[in-house]
Amino acid sequence: MLHTLNHNHLLYFWTTATEGSIARASQVLHLTPQTISAQIKLLEEALDVRLFEREGRGLRLTEAGRTTRTYADGIFALGRELLATLRGEPQSAVRELRVGISDAIPKLVCRHLLEPALHMQEPVRMICQEDGVERLLGELALHNLDLVIDDSPIPPGLSVRAYNHLLGQCSVVWVASKALASEYRQDFPASLDGAPFLLPTSNTALRRSLDLWFEQNGVRPRIVAEIADSALLKAFGHKGDGIFPVAEVVLEEVQAQYNVVPLGLIDGVIERFYAITVERRIRHPAVVEISRNARRALFTT
Repeated sequence: MLHTLNHNHLLYFWTTATEGSIARASQVLHLTPQTISAQIKLLEEALDVRLFEREGRGLRLTEAGRTTRTYADGIFALGRELLATLRGEPQSAVRELRVGISDAIPKLVCRHLLEPALHMQEPVRMICQEDGVERLLGELALHNLDLVIDDSPIPPGLSVRAYNHLLGQCSVVWVASKALASEYRQDFPASLDGAPFLLPTSNTALRRSLDLWFEQNGVRPRIVAEIADSALLKAFGHKGDGIFPVAEVVLEEVQAQYNVVPLGLIDGVIERFYAITVERRIRHPAVVEISRNARRALFTT
């Protein structure tokens, strides 16, 4: 039975989890990937759990890995505070905000939602993790998260006591590369019949709305790819591989960043964003600020 924790092994695990890969962790720690991989394996053997699992060519934290990372965040934060205190450096209390981000949420929208929390008078350290909503709600129920952001209310049938807080909603626009837009803009939306599309995966509220829009408008899409990660979807769109949807609230930013142009409004399709908490009434100051800013400045509800 494990009685003491090897903090070097924990550091190698934590750095890998933070950086997202063993290769990047090896650059930060100035160690070979083989050394880091071996040390993480020793930690897994000592804890008798798997901390990572393979996902394509990358790594994904297991449930035990996410729990271990949460504790490691606190351990290394306390270590930094200890060193600062012993050096006589002034310390101010920093409140943590642990956010779970559903993989259905566009990254640019999420940044706009969360950014106000970083500019509060009271300092906030934000810790974000992205995952499927069911796993995130499980972490919320265990009080490992303060907030989950998703594009729909809590799915029915989940035995999680939590509350939905609508942050706002916005229209959605079809966009494409300039070359693709010039080909399909005339006689919109009928012109889109048979056009190439890049779409979010079928488990998202947006995709279900888009499928209904296709049916109502008699558009038979040629689906080039279904992509869960919104940033990757936009990267393919930037290269002209297909027409894709963008939340109107970040349209100008997407146009500038990905060199795309709008084709037209997706009439009747609305994207909604929810803050999900275990509290009926939001109390965390950062979550209050996120909610207030979303309703006042970012969206129309």
